[in-house]
Amino acid sequence: MKLDTSIALMERAKKIIPAGVNSPVRAYLSVGGHPPFIKEAKGATITDVDGNTYIDYVASWGPMILGHAHPRVVEALNQATRRGTSYGAPTPLEVEMAEEIIAAVPSMDWVRMVSSGTEATMSALRLARGYTGRSKIIKFEGCYHGHVDSLLVKAGSGGMTFGTPDSAGVPEGLARETLIARFNDLSSVETLFAQYPEEIAGVIVEPIAGNMGMIPPREGFLEGLREITRRHGTLLIFDEVITGFRVGLTGAQGLFGIDPDMTCLGKIIGGGLPVGAFGGKADIMQALAPLGPVYQAGTLSGNPLAVTAGLTTLRILKEEGVYEQLEEKGAYLGKGVAEAYRDAGISIQSHRVGSMFCNFFTDTPVTDYDTAKSSDTDLFARVFTGLLEEGIYIAPSQFETGFVSLAHTKGDLDRTIEAVRKVAKGL
Repeated sequence: MKLDTSIALMERAKKIIPAGVNSPVRAYLSVGGHPPFIKEAKGATITDVDGNTYIDYVASWGPMILGHAHPRVVEALNQATRRGTSYGAPTPLEVEMAEEIIAAVPSMDWVRMVSSGTEATMSALRLARGYTGRSKIIKFEGCYHGHVDSLLVKAGSGGMTFGTPDSAGVPEGLARETLIARFNDLSSVETLFAQYPEEIAGVIVEPIAGNMGMIPPREGFLEGLREITRRHGTLLIFDEVITGFRVGLTGAQGLFGIDPDMTCLGKIIGGGLPVGAFGGKADIMQALAPLGPVYQAGTLSGNPLAVTAGLTTLRILKEEGVYEQLEEKGAYLGKGVAEAYRDAGISIQSHRVGSMFCNFFTDTPVTDYDTAKSSDTDLFARVFTGLLEEGIYIAPSQFETGFVSLAHTKGDLDRTIEAVRKVAKGL
């Protein structure tokens, strides 16, 4: 596999962009080698500037649940572009999007559109603090909620990949307002509430962790969070930027039967364009300006192109049998890949929820940040490189999630399983 043009582009990029990339994990520092520069994508595949085509399981880090360049999304965008790309004024599409989201997610009475998942979580935390009059937030080790200053403490994803879970530039005072609990450990949450019984505005959690690898919640964990937060008058915030509309129309909260106070969304609701949203109970959302004292605004919020792509995507996802197809594809791939590794004598912890999946290279059951770190990242890097050579594109970090789309065919899945088998046997 030749990457001559990609390598040349990276050298150009390094002269004008930090490390040559606009999102850290794309630099491939944890896996080595050179990132392919992608020129186009269609269905379940992406093609780089050197002409190499890969079966894609990154899916733009989750949004491309229909596959790339879905014809209905492309056609809707073509029509929308002719009507203008941004108005800075209310549009009918914003109302339609809000109605679709609220109809699908029962915990959300009201919703406000923003332009990214980071903006959604940042705004939700500000609203939680403004609504409760409290200052502290509980987050969980390894859970990533975007590059919000106060949440870049024991974060997952890129920070975890490079061994620097905290970020320079975050004021110490802000970090002190963030309390850290262990994912899947209710006793750690109870301990923090015992220390700060009247100071915690909200608990924010990925209901299915997706940024320290993919880790499902233990039975009773989310239910316990709901009970503890209600008891203390604290808001429970679900960060469903990854899981929203990915694991089902009602998200992870519907899958597990939890009623959070607020929910953050992104990725899929933009159909591949930049978008985010946060919403929740009406009395909480009424604290937002201009109705209430908590200010939030954004020029491109509800952008007509992003909303068009998102609406088209959501309406396709509502069609009969879609999530059953995603479950079937995810189960088939997960089982085949796990068997391929184990047949080669490689110890793994194989996790899957619907069309989300992750394999950790460790003997230790992975339930939280510390056990995720037991995974053999050197082995992962060798697997990653081998799969890339075989035309399989997975995230260049052990601590990310893989995604199956509706566009993946059985042939794609079989080819992937055989590639894993070949690579695993050669390790």
